[in-house]
Amino acid sequence: MLAHLDPLILARMQFGFTVAFHIVFPSFSIGLASYLAVLEGLWLATGRQVYMDLFRYWLKIFAIAFAMGVVSGLVMSYQFGTNWSVFSDKTGPVLGPMMAYEVLSAFFLEAGFLGVMLFGMTKVGPRLHFAATLMVALGTFFSAFWILSVNSWMQTPAGYGTNPQGQFVPLDWWAVVFNPSFPFRLVHMVLAAYLTTSLVVGAVGAWHLLRDRTNPAARTMFSMAMWMAALVAPAQILAGDAHGLNTLEHQPAKVMAMEGHYQSHPDGAPLVLFGLPDQEAGTVRYAVEIPKLSSLVLKHALDAPLAGLDSLPRKDWPPVPIVFWSFRVMVGLGMLMLLLGCLSLLARFKGRLYAWAPLHRFAVAMGPAGFVAVLAGWITTEVGRQPYTVYGLLRTADSASPLAGPAVAASLTAFVVIYFSVFAMGTLYILRLMAKPPEAGEPGLQPGAPIRTAGITPAPAVDPDRHLQPAE
Repeated sequence: MLAHLDPLILARMQFGFTVAFHIVFPSFSIGLASYLAVLEGLWLATGRQVYMDLFRYWLKIFAIAFAMGVVSGLVMSYQFGTNWSVFSDKTGPVLGPMMAYEVLSAFFLEAGFLGVMLFGMTKVGPRLHFAATLMVALGTFFSAFWILSVNSWMQTPAGYGTNPQGQFVPLDWWAVVFNPSFPFRLVHMVLAAYLTTSLVVGAVGAWHLLRDRTNPAARTMFSMAMWMAALVAPAQILAGDAHGLNTLEHQPAKVMAMEGHYQSHPDGAPLVLFGLPDQEAGTVRYAVEIPKLSSLVLKHALDAPLAGLDSLPRKDWPPVPIVFWSFRVMVGLGMLMLLLGCLSLLARFKGRLYAWAPLHRFAVAMGPAGFVAVLAGWITTEVGRQPYTVYGLLRTADSASPLAGPAVAASLTAFVVIYFSVFAMGTLYILRLMAKPPEAGEPGLQPGAPIRTAGITPAPAVDPDRHLQPAE
């Protein structure tokens, strides 16, 4: 049945499917790597065993999530050559080096220190091990830096020229890397990763508090997660507002789709809360709206004029219903995250942070919210860029490889089957690890015994307490 669909639609479905699977793992591992660095740093500074117990508990989960993120991301590079060869040819001189920089800096940094982080505590000592953990956390940030720079250039291209072959070529690398939307997108995504991780950690902590309120590790992880949610949720709302204003400046059609503004409003635009966008009719049916509030949010004036999609050729309209609803899912979940942070502050003020069961149930329910919000934000960003792959310069219809429908349908079907089977098992294993409560003296990852080769006997394990005797 898929073979009869348009190859362009199938190629977009395949890339969207693989990216949707991939993005949830980096959005978790970026925040979790930093959380592990904080836990190990607190253990070194205070000597409290609970921080090391939590470090070992979450290190196992990080190892699996990191591995699934790497594996799920590998196939996307191949799709550039198979399904999107025209795009690769046109943008390769600009985007190719930046993707190579991501491998040479971020991935090599992560890979170089990951083994020490996972298995090296008894080999190199606590302080050098902490340095390795910091390098892994730094590597995840660099990876986000380069990937988001690539994506931001596709949204707001800058610093480029074209050669006689019609390729985009770099003229100013500084302008290419730090293109107009990149700083806003980087802050928004990194905060999203931290918020996603805090919600997962908070949900796991709340789950175990509902079963045993006296578990010190569960209490500690829940408290740390709620501090992060209370601080990062409002910061993310401010960052999202700044990102939206930048998008209005550089990608107005995307904002029109997000707001559901098919018509222009010369005397102030309403904020459409809900409705049913009708792409054919060019209107939002059954709209529930607040007069002039959109102009106040976007232009900081009630009567400020806002252009609608009727000011653009219909062929340049993004798919409004998808963008309209994905944006509302993201914003709605953001409001719930803010509510969770505020309730945690109230519970902390009343001394009931570890005893208020409704808060714990709410935190458990919000555990997956970060992933859903990240996916909704990604859909808003990428679908809102349509009908372009490079905004305003290269159309999606002109970017695909000349493939027949059955060829793309076959690879898409294979991806769906393999991804759901492999990553479902990995996710279930992570959930099993999370369901087990952290213990006092939590065991760490256990590497296999090293093999003796070339007559060299492995050195005896190093006791970390020989290097550090933390005070209780």
